[in-house]
Amino acid sequence: MDWIIAHQQDSEAALRLEAIIKTATDGIIIIDARGIIELVNEAAARLFAYSEEELLGQNISMLMPNPHRDAHDVYIQNYLQTGLRKIIGIGREVLGLRKDQSTFPLRLSISEVRLPERIVFTGILHDLTAEKAAEARIVELNQHLEEEVNRRTEELATTINKLLNTNNQLEFEIQERKVAEATLRKNEQELRKAIEKERELNTLKSRFVSMASHEFRTPLSTILSSADLLEMYSSEEQQEKRLRHTTRIKSAVNNLISILNDFLSLSKLEEGKIEVTPVEFNLEEFCDEVMDDVQALLKPGQILQHHGLSADTLITLDKKMLKNVFINLFSNAIKYSEPGKSIDCYVAIENNELNISIQDHGIGIPEEEQQHLFTRFFRAHNAENIPGTGLGLNIVKRYVELMNGRIHFESTMGEGTTFHVHIPLPS
Repeated sequence: MDWIIAHQQDSEAALRLEAIIKTATDGIIIIDARGIIELVNEAAARLFAYSEEELLGQNISMLMPNPHRDAHDVYIQNYLQTGLRKIIGIGREVLGLRKDQSTFPLRLSISEVRLPERIVFTGILHDLTAEKAAEARIVELNQHLEEEVNRRTEELATTINKLLNTNNQLEFEIQERKVAEATLRKNEQELRKAIEKERELNTLKSRFVSMASHEFRTPLSTILSSADLLEMYSSEEQQEKRLRHTTRIKSAVNNLISILNDFLSLSKLEEGKIEVTPVEFNLEEFCDEVMDDVQALLKPGQILQHHGLSADTLITLDKKMLKNVFINLFSNAIKYSEPGKSIDCYVAIENNELNISIQDHGIGIPEEEQQHLFTRFFRAHNAENIPGTGLGLNIVKRYVELMNGRIHFESTMGEGTTFHVHIPLPS
């Protein structure tokens, strides 16, 4: 009786195993130690475009393209003699050979089954055709995106060159005006010519600002949309390339916006359109807001450190103008410092005066050029390769002076720069 029950259990197990093999969506093939196919399920036969009858009793190498077809029997014999596993128990991607001699990619997992008197090998095969086609499509899309980014980057470079040429022309005209004023100051007629030249330069500057606004808009929109499009692709193997492009695009956008803002601010200052509008506000909250605004500008490893003040400090100043001063000085400190450097901000109120110090540990300013630092369009020779207009500190100084304050600095080449701003508070 026990023998009969055991036999029934073995039969049921065999039926279950047979049902599993037949209905499996992946191909299953069992071969003996000579490589002869002993069992093949419908999925495997369909995968290679054979019938099950055509495969049974055949050598498994018929399903492999060369060079693996000719060497397959040697692979098995080497394993049986040495026990050294090269593919058994390890999933790998291989090429399969269909009946019509076409090849296709598949993932193959081989396991060894030791029966009482012999060894057989079971292979599980999964068709990778769809996955490989999807991967190829992703590669094609990313290549297209990279070409599009390169094309639009070239458009941006063309626009920047136009702006630089206009800026150089403007600087030349300014120098020419100074020479003309010194030469023609002796008589009224020549003085009128110098005044007229000044008006022409102001008109040229206004046209430059309008042109910059127009020329920037299309490239800015294009670059930002390209950055958003690149970030939509989440393929892990493309992550480094995608982040490199988006970082470069966004950096260029921020630099162009900064240039545009400098020229617009200068235009308003020279036309007398900026008026001081004092309001009362919490200085600690204001500093926190400014610190948050400039976080996005930080290079890797840079840290902003804020020192001083109590939570209930109230002052009355032009809040917007003061914020522009802070952000411009912070932006310079970040721009001219290397990654990993700290930037310190000290704020205090002494003798009814707001005292601000912003210290960086960056490239510093050459001593022989420090006297020109607040001059419009001036760039120190060690900063020529860093984006900028040479207008930021000129604008900051004029804002500070509009609030009846003063600004000065100390700087050492290779060690950094500290700017000090002192603004009197109303009694």
